[in-house]
Amino acid sequence: MRLNQYMDHTLLKQDATKSQLDRLCDEAAEHGFKTVSINSCWTRHCAERLAGTGVGITSCISFPLGACSTAAKAAEARQAVADGTTEIDMVLNVGRLVSGDDDYCTEDIRGVVEAADGRPVKVILEVCLLDDEQIVRACKCAVAAGAAFVKTSTGFSTGGATIHAVKLMRQTVGDACQIKAAGGIHTKEEALAMIEAGADRIGASASIAICEG
Repeated sequence: MRLNQYMDHTLLKQDATKSQLDRLCDEAAEHGFKTVSINSCWTRHCAERLAGTGVGITSCISFPLGACSTAAKAAEARQAVADGTTEIDMVLNVGRLVSGDDDYCTEDIRGVVEAADGRPVKVILEVCLLDDEQIVRACKCAVAAGAAFVKTSTGFSTGGATIHAVKLMRQTVGDACQIKAAGGIHTKEEALAMIEAGADRIGASASIAICEG
């Protein structure tokens, strides 16, 4: 299986530099990856770098905590759209979900979906902070709000993607949306296991090693 078009080639470090983002874009173009996944301040720069390559841009919104207001998330998403993003990854408000405020979470996601103006929105659940019942509720919020994907993890918390979480997410969403596995995926074998469990997209900084493994 060719994994290239499963890959969101990722660089989300706080201290990522312009030259590192340029290298990320050039690698994505060379290897034919689906998108680069970046902090949203780099959207315009990467969109210009990747123009004509066929590689998309995944701008990450309210990353990595997801704890700002819905208005702030929507504003960041609208700016990313204006700057040329093709997809958006947003972080769920985990504290609100754990508090039982599912309606808030649904409307929070809906605000970003509307701001994305038709571009696919992936909702990062941060599964390492949730139990199974909470993962199911988070998936239902994302589907109700019109998200295109649910995503396992930011890679910045206490854990990353697991086979169990991906299977549970697939069981919950069915065909209503897709699944992105991210966080701690470093090898081809790990990526293939996530796809077997139900993932439609893989987010990783080790994309080249995964595809060549």
